Amino acid sequence: MTRRARMRLIPNYIILSLFLFIILLPVVGLMLSAFKTDTEVIKGPFALPAHWKLDTFEKAWTTGRFNYFFQNSVLVTVVVVIVSVFFSTLTGYAFGMLPVPGRKVLFPLFLLGYMVPFEAVIIPLYHFMDKISLTDTYWALILPQIGLSVSFGTLWMSSFYRNAPQELVDAAAIDGCNRWQVLWRILWPLSRPAVLTLVVLVFMWTWNEFLLALVMVQKETMRTLPVGLAFFQGRYSADIPLMAAGSLIVAGPILLVYILFQRYFIRGMLGGSIKG
Repeated sequence: MTRRARMRLIPNYIILSLFLFIILLPVVGLMLSAFKTDTEVIKGPFALPAHWKLDTFEKAWTTGRFNYFFQNSVLVTVVVVIVSVFFSTLTGYAFGMLPVPGRKVLFPLFLLGYMVPFEAVIIPLYHFMDKISLTDTYWALILPQIGLSVSFGTLWMSSFYRNAPQELVDAAAIDGCNRWQVLWRILWPLSRPAVLTLVVLVFMWTWNEFLLALVMVQKETMRTLPVGLAFFQGRYSADIPLMAAGSLIVAGPILLVYILFQRYFIRGMLGGSIKG
């Protein structure tokens, strides 16, 4: 890149740096507040604490029962992500590359779960789950989110497989691979950016799901982290350091997952690793 080209990019870097500063400013204030005392918080959100202690996190973890909420969120999220990505891969491959009978009817039906607002179906969904005795169970949190995630995952993965190089598929067929082998031996390794992007998206949606967990679960020990944080805020709204620690416990896993998979996430959002 020439010097003139680099000079033209300087305004872009300035604008991006400004937006990054605006985004990170409240996050930094939240992180600093979690290590402070009530007196130090009054002095200002961005002042450094006198002593960096983890007492606030320990208190939030035990007093707010975040240990139970964290286990529930991990269990629900892991099951939803694994099952949703697996079925999304199969349905995406079918609709993207195979001559599925009735595709013009079935594919829009899959997308209905993604297009219909979740708030519009939460009441009938609750009555249905209550009738089959699944409320206050993990299944009430897992099954609806799998349905929602597979709807989007089918659209996401079918778009990837539709643009996959047909030459590789034809070469695999000539070598004697059946459709199942073509999917798992040829296309699956190439779809890693798209799959990992789907993993990150489904993880964030499932981890942050609030309305479903609030309606379907009444037992305190069955709550997930977002619902637990809401009730925790109602009891300790005046304790800013404790609230900040609880918020970081909820948001920490999402930040960690995104940091670990950001390279694949960006590649998947930009179109995957396959170029025609």
